[in-house]
Amino acid sequence: MVKPTRIYTRTGDDGTTGLIGGARVHKHAPRIEAYGTVDELSSFIGLARSALRGASATEGGTRRLDVWLAWVQDLLFNLGSELATPGDQRLDGMPVVDGADVSSLERAIDEAQAELKPLANFIHPGGSPPGAYLHVARTVCRRAERLLVAMRDHGDADISPAAIAYLNRLSDALFVWARWVNARLSSDEHIWNKASAPPPPA
Repeated sequence: MVKPTRIYTRTGDDGTTGLIGGARVHKHAPRIEAYGTVDELSSFIGLARSALRGASATEGGTRRLDVWLAWVQDLLFNLGSELATPGDQRLDGMPVVDGADVSSLERAIDEAQAELKPLANFIHPGGSPPGAYLHVARTVCRRAERLLVAMRDHGDADISPAAIAYLNRLSDALFVWARWVNARLSSDEHIWNKASAPPPPA
């Protein structure tokens, strides 16, 4: 009879968590905040992919975007593992984000932008469900980038330039992908109106 593996360990009840290699740190440590935010980012991308699958029944072109997003989730898992592993515990061959991944994102941005009209106004997050989720993911990505930059600027040598560049480029890609999928699904975006007024009394 197979003994089920417990999901709970009770080791975090004191407010600490374990890094790869065995070290324990407080759950509010900058490193934990960073890879927790990367996990949050991947979760919102997962929501976008779920919404995208519903749209794909009528718009086949969105399947390529899903492939890109699946790759991004894999890369974010690699990045989370990288952040969870102190530099002196990293092994040769461990998957990490590198310059080639940054270049791939730039290719994705160029590919999507080629199908979009130039942006002449500021837009608000929203549009179709997958587009709106991608906008939320973009804001979480920006937060993850800020956390990595703060760690680097406070002397954490484990933060690679490629990881920061990847998150910077990913936030741009998420913005472009949100616009792209909204265009493919014919979902109008809310353009910023500097003279906006509330609706009249009912």
